[in-house]
Amino acid sequence: MLDGRYRFDNFVIGTANRLAASAARAVAEAPGAAYNPLFIYSASGLGKTHLLGAVGHLARQLHPALAIEYLTLDDFVAQLHQAIATGQAESFKRRYAGVGLLLLDDVQFLTGRVETQSELLRVFNVLQGSGRQIVMTCDRTPAEIADVDERLVSRLAGGLIVDVGVPDYETRVAILRAKGQERGVRFAVGVLEELARSPAPNVRELQGSLNRLVAHQALLDAPLGVTDVWHVLGHVRATESAPPDEFENFLTDLAATVAESVESWRITLGERIARWSGEGFRTERLEQELLRRDPPDLDALEAAFAADADRLRTLETEAIRLDARSAGLAIFRDPDRIAEAEDFVSRAIASREPLPGPRVGYRLHDLVRTPRNRTAIQAAAAVIESPGTRYNPLLVHGPSGAGKTHLVHAIGNALRAREEDGLSVACVEASAFVEELIDALQQGTVERWRARYRASDVLIVEDIEALEGKERTQEEFFHLFNVLQQAGRQVILTADRPPSQLTGLQPRLRSRFEGGLVVDVGVVDGVDRWGRTTPVPVGDEAAAPTIDAVVDAALAPHRRTRSSTSIHSRARRSRSIRSSSTPRRSWPSGRPSRGASWRSGADGLPRLPSRSVAPRRVAAPLDGEEERLPERHAPPCVRQHLF
Repeated sequence: MLDGRYRFDNFVIGTANRLAASAARAVAEAPGAAYNPLFIYSASGLGKTHLLGAVGHLARQLHPALAIEYLTLDDFVAQLHQAIATGQAESFKRRYAGVGLLLLDDVQFLTGRVETQSELLRVFNVLQGSGRQIVMTCDRTPAEIADVDERLVSRLAGGLIVDVGVPDYETRVAILRAKGQERGVRFAVGVLEELARSPAPNVRELQGSLNRLVAHQALLDAPLGVTDVWHVLGHVRATESAPPDEFENFLTDLAATVAESVESWRITLGERIARWSGEGFRTERLEQELLRRDPPDLDALEAAFAADADRLRTLETEAIRLDARSAGLAIFRDPDRIAEAEDFVSRAIASREPLPGPRVGYRLHDLVRTPRNRTAIQAAAAVIESPGTRYNPLLVHGPSGAGKTHLVHAIGNALRAREEDGLSVACVEASAFVEELIDALQQGTVERWRARYRASDVLIVEDIEALEGKERTQEEFFHLFNVLQQAGRQVILTADRPPSQLTGLQPRLRSRFEGGLVVDVGVVDGVDRWGRTTPVPVGDEAAAPTIDAVVDAALAPHRRTRSSTSIHSRARRSRSIRSSSTPRRSWPSGRPSRGASWRSGADGLPRLPSRSVAPRRVAAPLDGEEERLPERHAPPCVRQHLF
């Protein structure tokens, strides 16, 4: 599925990507006429996928009847394996035989996949033999892809090979200004120019740095200055830039040979429309071809439609297996809605095998607000307000005990509470993610395992450092991450250190993590939690959060209203119930010192030992006010007994 964000009109051109952009535009304007195949390579985060999507969108705009297929190599492999497993190999071949423009991302994963190489070679031969266009992206040249059939390498290198380099200073400034305009954010003069001098190695990480500036400026509610840039960014990895130049488009004049129109083709196409319509499929795609003045390639058109129809039948069979009521749904009768049908089946699988969710009880407004985590809380509130649009991914890092788990589970709970949106929230530890993949590999259920996570609207993965050294899991997570991001779904991660220090992760993963917003929550100590004049508690109380209503405004629109239930009314009702039943044991106003224990007095109420702190009184509420505790001094145990 093409990502709507990737178009030529928002792709900033500079010296490092001029040739690749020009070749991509030429291919989109005249598929199959020049540069076939077109092979684009570069390091991660420099715009290969953006160019690939831009080719698809422009080609669709200029050639509405063209059958366009965009997918990653991992998707191609998954489709091939599913076709073989379900006995649909011929349908798979027919599907790709009818493609007019094939856009294939991340072909470096061909390494060692003999069966995939053989099938891809066959597809290339069919498409190139009939003048269909192929565009591929990779992180290296064809000759550098290890363990690939020489015949396939020859096909990959048989057209035009272009690279995308690191953008120069001027291009980086242009990119930052464009991104700022897209988000409606204004910076003081010189801020973006200073950011462009940061040694971010690629565009994705440069955008991540911009996200950090946006978050800090929003938090401070005041414009950042040039001198604030390096304070906000901290240390960034170094890189080099290329010399500048201006964009120049290739002007391509192509001669096309058009076959004579023969009215008999309309009769043939009409017969095929009648046949497919009789089988219950919507045929608008074929009917549009009747409006053409020139005859289309009827065999290719028929092959593509038949492949899509077979795919819909397979999806419907899987859906019926999960729920018999899925039989005959409209999405399984429209070949132009395959993406919707696939998403429907994925969600059906996820509903049968529920995803792990966030832990109940964690709330954002219960989290202690400190100078160390204020940016993280601000970002969390923004994610809750508008998931998938502002900070995606959001990566929170810090040492153990810093509050990462509380923060991300609180985000998950807040998003799940938005019942009107019906968001599906998955929350899993990275180590459990690894074990689930291993189990799926053992049981042969990898496709179903993938479908569960791809159906989530929000994915929270804790302790991603556990993925270090797990190559297969990293590969799976890479593709899952791409699927969710392209669909505009929110990804939230935690780690014990910044992405740049996760050296056991693949660079392409680190690059994607740094492309969102990376925030440090620091360490929450006793002074931060309880204040300088309050004894620091131990045990359960040490982990108890205090109340922080800073983000209540962001959460308020999504909370369910409680009918006439104030804190004061609940307190009175609680006291009346307790007074009418058995005598209760209540806490005194003070808090025991470390090591202290409770003792019962003669009246049955608990008594503090002699070395406890002095009791502290809580004033009774005035008329019309709600009863509340001092925000920085009341642990949950006291709150529970008073309310």
